[in-house]
Amino acid sequence: MKPDVEILKGIYGADRIIHENISPDYSHDELGGGLVTGWPDCIVFPLSTEEVAQTMKYAYANDIPVVARGSGTGLVGASVAIHGGIMLDFTRMNNIIELDNENLTVTVQPGVLLMDLSKFVEDNDLFYPPDPGEKSATIGGNISTNAGGMRAVKYGVTRDYVRGLTVVMSDGRVMQFGGKAVKNSSGYALKDLVCGSEGTLCIITEAVLKLLPLPKITISLLIPFGDAATAIETVPKIIRSKAIPTAIEFMERQTILYAEEYLGKRFPDTSAPAYLLLTFDGSTREQVEDEYEATARLCIDEGALDVFLCDTDERKRSVWSARGAFLEAIKASTDEMDECDVVVPRRSVAEFVLFTHELSERIGMRMPLFGHAGDGNLHIYLCRDGMEDEEWKSKLKAAFTELYGKSAELNGFVSGEHGIGYAKREYLYKQVGAEQIELMKSIKHAFDPKKLLNPGKLF
Repeated sequence: MKPDVEILKGIYGADRIIHENISPDYSHDELGGGLVTGWPDCIVFPLSTEEVAQTMKYAYANDIPVVARGSGTGLVGASVAIHGGIMLDFTRMNNIIELDNENLTVTVQPGVLLMDLSKFVEDNDLFYPPDPGEKSATIGGNISTNAGGMRAVKYGVTRDYVRGLTVVMSDGRVMQFGGKAVKNSSGYALKDLVCGSEGTLCIITEAVLKLLPLPKITISLLIPFGDAATAIETVPKIIRSKAIPTAIEFMERQTILYAEEYLGKRFPDTSAPAYLLLTFDGSTREQVEDEYEATARLCIDEGALDVFLCDTDERKRSVWSARGAFLEAIKASTDEMDECDVVVPRRSVAEFVLFTHELSERIGMRMPLFGHAGDGNLHIYLCRDGMEDEEWKSKLKAAFTELYGKSAELNGFVSGEHGIGYAKREYLYKQVGAEQIELMKSIKHAFDPKKLLNPGKLF
């Protein structure tokens, strides 16, 4: 309403609010506009915690829903304003506030891009390990989904690197959860609860992140296998060995070919049906060489067809740029797609991949996949390929039901790192059941009694 807009203009000025002719880009996330859509009534661009607090005080007093958004790179509709209201676009709140070399922390605003943070700390001989595939995502978005990525097998996920958060509650109160201290056993770990809450509990306006010393040596191995099962079944054996890879990625030939076509660049090898891509890092070349040589021998013993060493910047860029382009390459190969971000125990990855191949043939839908084999997180992309609406929706529903049903059968979970958002709510409910959903709703009520923050998401 016009009075609301005038109040918000008083906070932001006319140049940091959009309430007319809102771009369609804000009506959906990276997955596209065909599956989860919704338009905010207005968009504001905060620069400070105080501006967010003023906004939430007004929204709380007037029962206006609020959605936080970063780069919009999500895949489950979590940053889509399905109930309208105010959208907080954090892309301008993107300052790196402090680098603390003594405590090995960096303090950032939520709109800082992952790739900018990584470069900044590496320029200072430090290392932020979380490494989701989408480098243009914001840190606030990474925290809100507890993003994992390719280095999770050795270093863990985003939650493991969040030391402290400044948040704005739904009524505008500002709170600090955690801080720079390494240990904290003082009551409930509220910051850990916020990580992965997808903007439904409070609004993150500042984060203190843990850093590590930058590894001096990084080397990758590209290992082809004659079939997917042999490749994946080798992963637990690698992890049980003394070597500790930074990343263990699984990929299939067809997905690599999509990336080659999309990037216009050749991959080092495309002769095999399946590949593992491993990275090792450490402080000395001798340490890293010992680890990758032992792993290479193990893989050959387990049936690998060859081992390609990627020890130069050019070779590493060749393989990892292709790996980083998989999502966009698959998206470019079809007219519409949806994604299944499933995680299963490592010993069950091979069974799940083979099940996906069988399901793809049985229902007649292309399902390219890749994933973080080291932690059991697989990304399966369901491609429309020109299907009519009724057929597409029917097959999509059937595929998701079977894929998530199989993950439950294998003691897996609905999402490994992309969250639930709006698109996967039904499958979360089926997996965890009514009692856990009610417990989550109780937590939501304690943080957000009016249900104004990102309504309609998670449950």
